[in-house]
Amino acid sequence: MEYSITNMFAEKIDENVYVKAFVQGAETEQREMPPLVSVLMACYNHEKYVEASVRSVMAQKGVPFELIVIDDGSSDRSPEILERLQAELKFTYVNRPNKGLVPTMNELLSMARGKYFCSFASDDIMPPDRLRLQSDYLESHPGNPICFGQVINMDADGKLESAPDPRYTSGIPEVTFAEVFLGKKELHGCSEMIDCRVFRDLGGYNAEFVIEDFQMMLKFLSLYEPVPVLDTICCYYRIHSTNISGKKNWLYENTLKVIDKYSSHPLYRQAVNTWKSHWFSMLAYCDKKEALRRLPQLWSFSLPFFKRFPKLFIPRFLLKR
Repeated sequence: MEYSITNMFAEKIDENVYVKAFVQGAETEQREMPPLVSVLMACYNHEKYVEASVRSVMAQKGVPFELIVIDDGSSDRSPEILERLQAELKFTYVNRPNKGLVPTMNELLSMARGKYFCSFASDDIMPPDRLRLQSDYLESHPGNPICFGQVINMDADGKLESAPDPRYTSGIPEVTFAEVFLGKKELHGCSEMIDCRVFRDLGGYNAEFVIEDFQMMLKFLSLYEPVPVLDTICCYYRIHSTNISGKKNWLYENTLKVIDKYSSHPLYRQAVNTWKSHWFSMLAYCDKKEALRRLPQLWSFSLPFFKRFPKLFIPRFLLKR
């Protein structure tokens, strides 16, 4: 690409003034209709990225939608930026003290007016037509209260990778509870669209856990498997230094807490051993000292662990990630 995706929404296109007025009128009418989709965005200290994220959502076409943003007590310029954008673009915006991600997501869910909703991070970019394509799918498949899609990773400056992340394309066209529970297939939390009524009836996001998306995925999969996974790009996922996804020990520790919720499931022990072996494998590649320190915690008498244990003694430059 000759320019970054972040800057794409700031471009000004020289076009006929009457055509432009017609398009703006259509967009205004679309936003004033009762929303079919609610986009829920929790923002926390994303002053560098939040404007591009908001503009990418507000540029969606082909479906009535609303954007609801809560700034969860940011200490940077995010509230100032969001206040300016709200005045220009007319979305719903709340600025309040910090409560944490899961309470914020449940607050956003309580405000949603759409039949469907999707959560969207304030540092990511929403590709064109994402809302239309996923809502069209759910409208034509009334038995499915949820669907997922694909992501393309991008760096902090908005430079896109050349293809969708293969960890999620492997889930097309559907995934089962066992596949996700055992880590055989993955779903991306920024690629979902969910029936609001069904999710509210299930109690919303579980405040017992700090990882909001994984517990939500398992909840739906336990009730509605298999879950459809579309060949549709739903998110340009920004990878930067403050991503939660970069806090690997924290992620694995809290993933196992979610797994513990299913301690009576026949696959529970296998799931625990598998996720611990993944954790150990990551550390054996990235931080061998930490892998050794956590060995008593992550060891198991299982094939997944024994397959990964030799990585502890192999130099990193000889290993494949």
